[in-house]
Amino acid sequence: MKRREFIGFLGWAMAWASGVRAQEPRRVIGVLSGFGSSGFFAEVLAPAFSQGLKDAGFLEGRNISIEMRQADGHYDRLPSLAAELVGRNVAAIYAPDLPAAFAAKAATQTIPIVFATGADPVKVGLVDSLSRPKGNLTGVSNFLSLVGPKWVELLHELFPAANTIALLANPDNVNIKTDEPEIRAAADRLKHHLELLTASTESCLEVAFATMVQHRVGGLIVMPDPFLFSRREQLIVLAARHAIPTIYPIRSFADLGGLMSYGANPFDLVRQAGIYVAKILNGAKPTDLPIQQSTKVELVVNLKTAKALGLEIPDLLLAQADEVIE
Repeated sequence: MKRREFIGFLGWAMAWASGVRAQEPRRVIGVLSGFGSSGFFAEVLAPAFSQGLKDAGFLEGRNISIEMRQADGHYDRLPSLAAELVGRNVAAIYAPDLPAAFAAKAATQTIPIVFATGADPVKVGLVDSLSRPKGNLTGVSNFLSLVGPKWVELLHELFPAANTIALLANPDNVNIKTDEPEIRAAADRLKHHLELLTASTESCLEVAFATMVQHRVGGLIVMPDPFLFSRREQLIVLAARHAIPTIYPIRSFADLGGLMSYGANPFDLVRQAGIYVAKILNGAKPTDLPIQQSTKVELVVNLKTAKALGLEIPDLLLAQADEVIE
C-alpha cells in the first residue's frame, strides 16, 4: 500500500472508530439524592461515583448519561423526584443517602436501585438480607451505626466529667430512630446524660446550639445526614463560636476545622456503589449482589482547632488517632 493510500486509510479508520463511539448506545442512570448539587456532594460523592463507573468502563457522555435529581435537604421532595426518574425509565437508580434510598424503593419495584448509606440496611428496613437482598435493591454500607458508642467514648476521654453531651440529628432521617438507643446506652454506661437535639433547617441549627449553651453541654456528636453534611461550614463555625467540642462522622469536617472525626472514608464507599451500578448495566441483578460492607474507620484530630478552643487533647486519645492535623 502506498504511503498516501495508507494515510487515507488510517484517516478513514479513525473516523469510523470515532463514529462507532459516537453511536454507542448510552444507558441512562438516575441519581436521586437528598444532597444539594454543591458542597459535599460535588467534592466527594460525585467524583467517587464517577470513578467507580469509570473503573468499570462507563464514562458519562460516551456510553452513559446521568439524570440528576437532588432535594437539597428537603426530603419531602424526594418522592416526586423519584417518580420523575421512574418516568424516564432509567436503567438503574443510584441513591447516595438513606432518605433517597427509601424514596426510590417506594417509587419502583422493577428498576434496580443501588444505595450507599452509613446505616445498617437490614436494621432500617431497606433490605431483608445482607448476603442476598431480595427485590430490586442492593448497595454498600459503612455501618456508621456501629461506631455510635465509640463517638461517646471519645468524648468521654476528652471530657470525662461532662454531665451532658448532645446528639444532633435530622428528625427526617430514619437513622436516628435505629441508632440513638445504642448511643444513649453508651452514654448511660459512662455516666453522661444524652440530650437529643434535631435540626432540618439552618435556623434550627442556630436554635440547637443556643439550647446546648443554655444546658451547658460538654460535647456534641453530629449524626450522618445529607442536610447536616451539606452544612459542614455552618456546623463548624457554630461549634467554634459556642466553644462546644464536637465529633463528626466523616473526616472532611476535621479537614475543614472540626475538632475530631471518627468514621469510614465515604469516597471508597461511593466508588463501590458506582462499580455496583456498572455491574447492573452489564446484566447483573440486585439479588446477585450482596450488600458490600466497609468497616474500616479512621480517627482524625485537629490540634489547631483544639488549641483555638483552649483544649488539651489527652495523650491516650492522640495515640489512637490515625491522623493529627497540626
